[in-house]
Amino acid sequence: MKRIKLTGLVFLGLIMVTTSFSQSGSPEQLTVPLSSPGKPYVLKVQLVIGSIKVIAYDGQNIIINVTSREGDKERPVANEIGMKRISTSGTYEVTAKEADNTITVGTSNPNKYIDLDLKIPQDVKLKLGTVNNGAIEVENVRGELEVNNVNGKITLTNISGSVVANTVNGDVTVTFNSVDPKAPMAFSTLNGDVKVTFPADTKGNFKLKSDNGDIFSDFDIDIEKKPAKINNTNESGMYKIKKDDWVYGKINGGGPEIMMKNMQGNIYVKKGSR
Repeated sequence: MKRIKLTGLVFLGLIMVTTSFSQSGSPEQLTVPLSSPGKPYVLKVQLVIGSIKVIAYDGQNIIINVTSREGDKERPVANEIGMKRISTSGTYEVTAKEADNTITVGTSNPNKYIDLDLKIPQDVKLKLGTVNNGAIEVENVRGELEVNNVNGKITLTNISGSVVANTVNGDVTVTFNSVDPKAPMAFSTLNGDVKVTFPADTKGNFKLKSDNGDIFSDFDIDIEKKPAKINNTNESGMYKIKKDDWVYGKINGGGPEIMMKNMQGNIYVKKGSR
């Protein structure tokens, strides 16, 4: 298993790396080779604070550009009488582990603002996640994508394959070049719009729900008339009634399930080129 750690100067191969960064947030780079280049692989990237951007290129290595946003944070003014504050340089550590064509990228200090910009080969099973102060962007990637955010948007452009994308606060915007005809997909947010552009010949069974918004479509969706599910419950003397109302429909004769859901915002099912 290869393990590459970034806290300082970058070396080649399997050597552990150590770097100190100034408050200006100058970028550094890691290059991670695959055990079996040219074959399908798995890439997992997880942050707590920061953004992730991924774009496909023609090379065979995983190239990771790392930028600290330490200098962007506002720090409280020191109020210790008679004492002077000595600022630190804002060091951080990013690790990349590779074993059997599976790469795991993360940071050892979850409180550091880290932005990752990656260039990757195609044919990937990609799992991305961040929590605060960051967006997730993916461009021109072919493969199976699982993307999770909490406080930020998700933007996936020119994707070929399948996607499961979920955030809490932010828009989910996805544009497909082509879709996996057998893979179910899901797109959801709590506060934001869900906008997905599919090729015109996409086949799918759609399951759509917007609690406080509208649903729009460029496709002629064959709506299925299903009654809303109504549940009555009684727990410890408390009575509750819940109505769960989804819109079900097929495009181009139907196919795998495609779920789109939000609470505050609209849903857009858009038609791209064939």
